[in-house]
Amino acid sequence: MSEDKELFPLVGVDVALFSVVDERLKVLLVKRAREPEARRWALPGGLVKPHLDASLAANARRVLADKVAVDLPHLEEVATYSGPDRDPRGWSVMVLFYALLPLDKINAVVRNKVEAVEWADAIAPGHRLAFDHTEQLTAAVKKLRAKVAGDALPLHLLPEKFTLSQLQSVVSIILGHPVDKSSFRRRLKASTQLVELDEFVRGAQRPAQLFRASEAFSF
Repeated sequence: MSEDKELFPLVGVDVALFSVVDERLKVLLVKRAREPEARRWALPGGLVKPHLDASLAANARRVLADKVAVDLPHLEEVATYSGPDRDPRGWSVMVLFYALLPLDKINAVVRNKVEAVEWADAIAPGHRLAFDHTEQLTAAVKKLRAKVAGDALPLHLLPEKFTLSQLQSVVSIILGHPVDKSSFRRRLKASTQLVELDEFVRGAQRPAQLFRASEAFSF
């Protein structure tokens, strides 16, 4: 198969890359530089290249590395979108993934086929997104919230060392409502996902202990 030949139907991925910025759940958007939907904001995405991509997850990682210079420690499939009308180029199948990264690990340098990048509010991005990406973003947020509501700890959104208050704050931000401190701390005491460190940072009233993810951590 020619390296430039596209699959028909068109097959590819879109990625909702989440972080917490200014106490809000944000998603990385890119402004498309080429048709279709040129100059429209969208989730990062791209078509499968069979000579480069061993899997759809590999496609997603390549797409982000190619467009916004991001390496993903965590990637999870959300849903599949398909049909003859979602892309003007023809019948398409796009698999949506979401990913989590702490802001201090992201170097979102604009690369190929992108005019600009923006951290937008994940709930109300402020743009009419290209293709069916508004629907996709809603689905990605819903799946992330359901997972965190089911007691998964979103440690990929935190720095390598963090306080329990920081973790509680990130959980509250994802869920969209405050988390009860007492019940949250009780749950964490039984968790095998965290390791206590003999390190502290200055807190508002007293030093706060630092934690890290355990070797057994799985989101």
